Amino acid sequence: MAVIWSEDSKYRNWLRVELATTDAFAKAGIIPVAAAAELRAHANFTVARIHEIELDTRHDVLAFTTAVAETVSQAGSDSARWLHYGLTSTDVVDTAQALALTQASALIRAGIVRLRDVLRTRAIEFQHTPTIGRTHGVHAEPTTFGMKLLLWYSEMGRNLRRFDAAAEDLRVGKISGAVGAFGKLKPEHEEAILAELGLTPAAISTQVLQRDRHAAYITTLAVLCSTLDKIATEIRHLQRTEVREAEEFFSAKQKGSSSMPHKRNPITCENISGLARVVRGNAQVALENVALWHERDISHSSAERVILPDTTILADYMLDKTATLIEKLLVYPARMLKNLELTGGLIYSGQLLLDLAEAGISREDAYRLVQSHAMNAWASVDEPTPLIYRNLIEADPEITARLSPEKIAAAFDVNRQLTNIDAVFARVLAEG
Repeated sequence: MAVIWSEDSKYRNWLRVELATTDAFAKAGIIPVAAAAELRAHANFTVARIHEIELDTRHDVLAFTTAVAETVSQAGSDSARWLHYGLTSTDVVDTAQALALTQASALIRAGIVRLRDVLRTRAIEFQHTPTIGRTHGVHAEPTTFGMKLLLWYSEMGRNLRRFDAAAEDLRVGKISGAVGAFGKLKPEHEEAILAELGLTPAAISTQVLQRDRHAAYITTLAVLCSTLDKIATEIRHLQRTEVREAEEFFSAKQKGSSSMPHKRNPITCENISGLARVVRGNAQVALENVALWHERDISHSSAERVILPDTTILADYMLDKTATLIEKLLVYPARMLKNLELTGGLIYSGQLLLDLAEAGISREDAYRLVQSHAMNAWASVDEPTPLIYRNLIEADPEITARLSPEKIAAAFDVNRQLTNIDAVFARVLAEG
């Protein structure tokens, strides 16, 4: 990814646009065929020479074309007069930038696919591993650890679809002149040039491609990286000492603290969460770039030189980090089961409510019975011998008059809560 955004790669893409233009113009009879061939054979540059010229011109495209023209002249050809013929600077810059973004998108897409594959594999691995589901951070009802991973897999599928659409919307160029009106060439010339580059013409542009495309792309990456932040945040919670249901891989030589040798900190997760904030900040910049003065100004240009490389590099890096995080994630099913049983059965109150209602008690009375015992159990949590919720239920004559011991046992059966896990997996995995 870093190579794509290097200075040399940028100018190589500029040269690709320039040479595709001279080739198309030669085929259209606008410039001599021999001149296009000579440019293709001799046009070159060095980044150092471009920078040297730019010290005087203070215009990067003019510095580039001058440096390229020098290499053509040094080869004994006068064909450099046809270089940049009929073009304005942004014809080259925006179209070349689309080439770089297309290359970057291919790497990001591969990262998304890899992460989805890892999530799918590990979701299936823990498909039937019971764990406690939490709402507001408080124990709710049983689920499985595989369901947690499957949720992320499904969300990454949506991210992939959004990203494909945003990347395709940016696979466009423009060779339409200083205000987009084709004052010096024709739309069919643009179509020929962009076809050679593998790009689609923007239906209409000003001097620049409109920045709603770029804003949609960067905000899509911000959503993607927010999903990675979501995954990392959940793992950070699961790694807390009081929970410890899963944790980052910790190598034999790794150190967690300079002063506390026992520490095993979720540093990768925290790294991902922190970088997601940078990407979300870049999305705000991309949105600010949409509004430009008249046909265009260059306020977007300086910002994009930061946010486009940074955001794509960060997204690529974070996808790799997250995939490795999930791939090597340490999972503790025994601790999950221990935590699931931590409340002495409180998590089955919802099923008891339904069973009592089914047995003929009004929902209001059933709720009162179930909740009163739940509150007593909660209140005793710090006592030397805390009250066990299931014991309270089994000792209540109003409940046992309606529910047999077998019915009560069924209400406290974790497997009953997980009956439809396979159906959820089938539905999600069918989406592909």
